[in-house]
Amino acid sequence: MWPFDAGARLGRGCRDAGYVTAETAVVLPVLVVFTSMLLWGLLAATAQIRCVDAARAAARAAARSEPRKAVLAAAAAAAPRGAEVAVRTEGDLVRVRVTARSVGPGRLARLLSVTVGAEAAALAEEAVR
Repeated sequence: MWPFDAGARLGRGCRDAGYVTAETAVVLPVLVVFTSMLLWGLLAATAQIRCVDAARAAARAAARSEPRKAVLAAAAAAAPRGAEVAVRTEGDLVRVRVTARSVGPGRLARLLSVTVGAEAAALAEEAVR
């Protein structure tokens, strides 16, 4: 028999019927989970960057000797929702620590949540003069 016989190909093609459907049924959930994990990582990285920005803004405000309310407002403007802000003074330095919880996607929100945070320090303006 000739190896490129049309009849032989039709016979083999019938035995392969359904493989594409089965492969899709296996691969599609894996792709959905992979995409969800990528999005979760992106959200966690975004929360980390926002914590860094909030800590820097609050440290600058505290270094200018602004009232505590203004320092917390500067941090809250840049921080993720629900972030905790801690301000402390160590000699001439003002240190601000911002921490937030970045939750995971969907039903796994509690399981995949991660705490992100950042700390910034600034020299008080009075010490510079």
